[in-house]
Amino acid sequence: MLNSSLLTLILATPSPSPTASDGSAMTYESYGPGALGFVATAFMVTLTILLMRNMSRKLRRVRYAEQVREEFEGAAASSSEDPARPTTL
Repeated sequence: MLNSSLLTLILATPSPSPTASDGSAMTYESYGPGALGFVATAFMVTLTILLMRNMSRKLRRVRYAEQVREEFEGAAASSSEDPARPTTL
């Protein structure tokens, strides 16, 4: 009995519609991100693009430096062998 009357009271109570602090109805402009949200998002996108470009340049330099090092080591190893002396196995 108590549960059914409480349920009836809860279901009969209308849900409040959102209103701003001044009592006017809330619109998208009153709670949306606005210009500041757009600027913050644009800044983050620009920063991410610049970071990706920088990272790809650094990775390219690392690959190139490794390739040069391997070529240098290969050339040093082949020049250190004496052609007049046979190699032993």
